Parts: sequence; C-alpha cells; structure tokens
Amino acid sequence: MKILSQNTAFGGMQGVFSHESDVCKTEMAFAVFVPPQAISEPRPVLWYLSGLTCTHANVMDKGEYRRLAAELGLIIVCPDTSPRGNDVPDELTNWKMGKGAGMYLNATEMPWSEHFQMYSYITEELPALIASQFRADMTRQGIFGHSMGGHGALTIALKNPERFKSCSAFAPIVSPLKADWTQDAFEKYLGPDRANWRPYDACALIEDGARFPEFLIDQGKADSFLETGLQPWLLEEAVKGTDIGLTLRQHERYDHSYYFISSFMDDHLRWHADRL
Repeated sequence: MKILSQNTAFGGMQGVFSHESDVCKTEMAFAVFVPPQAISEPRPVLWYLSGLTCTHANVMDKGEYRRLAAELGLIIVCPDTSPRGNDVPDELTNWKMGKGAGMYLNATEMPWSEHFQMYSYITEELPALIASQFRADMTRQGIFGHSMGGHGALTIALKNPERFKSCSAFAPIVSPLKADWTQDAFEKYLGPDRANWRPYDACALIEDGARFPEFLIDQGKADSFLETGLQPWLLEEAVKGTDIGLTLRQHERYDHSYYFISSFMDDHLRWHADRL
C-alpha cells in the first residue's frame, strides 16, 4: 500500500492510498478517514461509494463528514468508482460507461471483464486490505453512497446482510433495469440477457428474496435525474409486504449535487453510528 497523502483533521487522519489490485488488475486509489479513537481501539467501518464520474476525492473534498466522524469514532472508507490506468478500456465520450462508471458489478463481457470487477473489489479485496492496515473493527461495518454509489450500497448490503449492520443512500439508482442511464452500461458489462442484471438491481434482489433490516434514503425533489434515473418509488413498491424497513425522505429544492449530500451527511453518519 502506498501513502499518497496524509493530513490531520479533527484529531484524526485523512489519508489517500493506492495499491495494486489483483481483481481489477490495475493500481487502485482510495481514501480513509481514521478518527482519533482508533489510536487506542478498533473502530467501526463505514463505506462510502461515490457516483458516476466521481473518484474517491469528491466526497473527501465536498462531503463534510470528518468533524462528525471524528466525534462518533467512525472510520470512513471511500473507494474509487472504477479501475483506471492506460490499459483499462474506456469510452471517452460516454460518462455513463467505463472509467468513473464501474457500477459496482463484476463485468462478464469483453473487454470490460478483465478489469471491471468492482463488486469483488469492494466486498473482498479492499476490505481485506483495510483490515490488515488500519485499526478497524470489521465486525461492525455499514455502507452508504450516492447515485450509482447508492445503487452499489443497496445491492451490496442486500447480498451481504451478515456483514453489514447498516445501509443508507443519497439519491440512489434503485433499479438499473429500468433507469435510463444504466441500461447501456449494464448490457455492455453483463450482456443482453437481463436475468444477469438482476443481482445488481436492488428492486430485483428484493423481488427475488434478498432481505436487509432497514434503509435510510434521502432524495432531492429538484433532482434532474429523479423521474427517469432514480425512481425511488420503485423501491417503495419493492419493500411492500416484506419486513424491510424503509425511511424515504424527500426534500424540496434539493438537487443531485454535493450541496445536497453535505446537507444530510450528519443524519446519515448518526444513523449508521446508532446501528454500529
């Protein structure tokens, strides 16, 4: 693991690191905030998954999480959104595909399958590295994210309920099978058979029997992607008749930006801390 930067913040440490990923077959960067309590004892881990076009840096620079994370004693891990590097395939004119748009899935179609193994990276390889390099209590993990990262958080939690004790999302893509900005990427990553898409669709996972105790979701009503891309009402429909708790809060005037995310970041951190 390489140290790219380390800075003191609120008595803790904000670091950026990189390592050679075996599953993504390229160097991957990630950010970690370690609270001051980790000096003396292992602390719970909260994973934040970013959205389309983002890197680890967007939430680190604009998410405003460090003050309260330090107070609550939470380790915050912010992975990148996709593999990168000169050998990694990309579509330079398509921001919904390739670098910055890994969709938190394991691609099965060439040329994407060689590098785009983000599901395994987030659920297996990076957690092992975090466990070995930081004073982290891996028995207490939560996960949240924004947009594409919200999709990732929901699906990863639903498929790993024994690992994660909490899950929330800001403006998540709840059904990539129906969202207008994911279908092209899913077909290229996973092929045309939509049955292969269902393991990466929160609503489909719930329909197919996956369960998680409860979700917190915040959604801005002024979000330009709301009607055709995010569609949180589909998740409301999916959880009906199940024992999954859903707190869906919709906010007037808020859009899809980090102004929205930072406005409700404290609520999400406290939500996770209460459950971790």
